[in-house]
Amino acid sequence: MTEKVLMKGNEALAEAAIRAGCRHFFGYPITPQTELAAYMAKRMPKIGGVYLQAESEVAAINMVYGAAAAGVRVMTSSSSPGISLKGEGISYMIGADLPGLIVNIQRGGPGLGGIQPSQADYWMATRATGHGDGHVLVFAPSTVQEMASLVARAFELGDRYRMPAMILADGLLGQMMEPVELPEPLELDDLPKKPWATTGTKGSRPHNVINSLSLDPQALEDRVLARNERYQQIKATEQLAQQELVDDAEVVVVAYGAAARIVRSAIKLARARGIKAGLIRPITLWPFATNAVVAAIDKAKAFLSVEFSTGQMVDDVRLAVAGRRPVSFFGHSGGIVPTPEEVLVAIEKCQAGEEFNILPFHSKLVGGER
Repeated sequence: MTEKVLMKGNEALAEAAIRAGCRHFFGYPITPQTELAAYMAKRMPKIGGVYLQAESEVAAINMVYGAAAAGVRVMTSSSSPGISLKGEGISYMIGADLPGLIVNIQRGGPGLGGIQPSQADYWMATRATGHGDGHVLVFAPSTVQEMASLVARAFELGDRYRMPAMILADGLLGQMMEPVELPEPLELDDLPKKPWATTGTKGSRPHNVINSLSLDPQALEDRVLARNERYQQIKATEQLAQQELVDDAEVVVVAYGAAARIVRSAIKLARARGIKAGLIRPITLWPFATNAVVAAIDKAKAFLSVEFSTGQMVDDVRLAVAGRRPVSFFGHSGGIVPTPEEVLVAIEKCQAGEEFNILPFHSKLVGGER
């Protein structure tokens, strides 16, 4: 039986990355992800790896680009405004078809915002991580265990599809401590071979070139369309979601990450009141868990998206539902975490046939005044 250890989410993710074969980390400190970088600073020199605190987030992501081009497993981590600064480099990685792991432990925003937990970077992660026609794989853990277990999958799929992957969590999960079962370490010799990497030819093969520049419009379109074919394959085969009590649910609540933990408690309260509520928890945000939502439409009376934002994932829920059922939204922003009782009120409103976008005056939703 594998032993479980008590770890903070940031540190569990870092250790899991090392065990997945990552030996190169480039980053820059920012709360609430700093413990991840600090853990790497301690561990990497002891295992023959490279830890480098760059002079800026821009420098860090370009170092990731260089290491990825050399074919190694490499990662960086930051928090919301730091990811914004990395956007150009991430787009370069997409354009050069380079895998690499990017971790975003979100904080409230926009701007510097605050260090409290937030899910307000959903659009940036799934729609506009960088400029151009590009995507990154996006995984959303909801426990410290998943902070660790999703890392290997992110590296694996990034290598398979030659594209960056992102772990999108928040300050709550990054700072939380829970028992975690860490994966067995991979042998570096067993990692996927990358014949496209710029490792030097030694006269044995033609030169590999890693570049995102295409001055010929037709050549660029061909590359974009070829990449888009991979994206369609990913959408068809790599969606992940967890479903709870959805089979008979009349109100289906969609929530990811730490928000799903709160929704789970609200659903228990709703069931105790005779309301058939269920949870769909997307684990992949890109590709979005469309199939799980579509499968629930026939029996559902309404859908509710609960987020630590003013409403972003709700767009993907509405696209999946395609107007066949009402889709409402409830959330807090700025680092305020909804309570199960507030979510219960939103579930009750959906059950009563109401459709809403954001519930105003959140403090009045509990205690009889609704």
